[in-house]
Amino acid sequence: MQKPSVAELRPVVHPPGVKDRRSGEHWGGRLYMREISLRIDRHLVNTRVTPNQLTYVMTVFGVLAAPALLVPGIPGALLGVLMVQLYLLFDCVDGEIARWRKQYSMTGVYVDRVAAYLCDAAVLVGFGLRAADLWGPGRIDWLWAFLGTLAALGAILIKSETDLVGVARHQTGKEPVQESASEPRSSGMALARRAAGALKFHRLVLGIEASLLILVLAVLDTVRDDLFFSRFGVAVLAGIALLQTLLHLVSILASSRLK
Repeated sequence: MQKPSVAELRPVVHPPGVKDRRSGEHWGGRLYMREISLRIDRHLVNTRVTPNQLTYVMTVFGVLAAPALLVPGIPGALLGVLMVQLYLLFDCVDGEIARWRKQYSMTGVYVDRVAAYLCDAAVLVGFGLRAADLWGPGRIDWLWAFLGTLAALGAILIKSETDLVGVARHQTGKEPVQESASEPRSSGMALARRAAGALKFHRLVLGIEASLLILVLAVLDTVRDDLFFSRFGVAVLAGIALLQTLLHLVSILASSRLK
């Protein structure tokens, strides 16, 4: 079977709304990964590989970010970034293959969400273990592993808070939430939400952003010849995760999403 061209694939696998979803499309997908994934799609659409299998591959790459980050120095940080970028690539490819074949699956949607949880958690737990200096000559400082795990828990809770809105609405017979309902009813809360959105500090606990931050901090650690910057970064991410968990919960309760 002849492989479809990128031009043939694009209107089918990137229909209107895919790239401009307010909360569903990562900036990395819009900026570069959707173009890379199109080149991968054309080699897969006529094979026996299923979208669900690609979702499982995506999940594996996301989880592998944790052991990758345990490799000391810049090589480990680069491996972590690579694993997360491969996660993002297959996150694009699985849905695109599904749209081309019209082969949709509730299992695929479910595993995709689980993978998002696991990737964010793997990066943050791996970062904490990295900062604990598992392979160093001194004693292991488990405080940093604890803080990394705390950051991972916060990142999971933030996603859970969002997903549980859909669960609550379904169980009470409501329609799926509309984007407009996410705006807080209070003008003060709306202003605070826009300010937080402009700063985007909360994105640092997401796997993709966190992996890039870890790479920058690994370079700084190499210059300094210790783990000061990584340890500082773990503490900051733990603080952001806990703060954002609370703020996100308040934002949901103050909006119309549960009305």
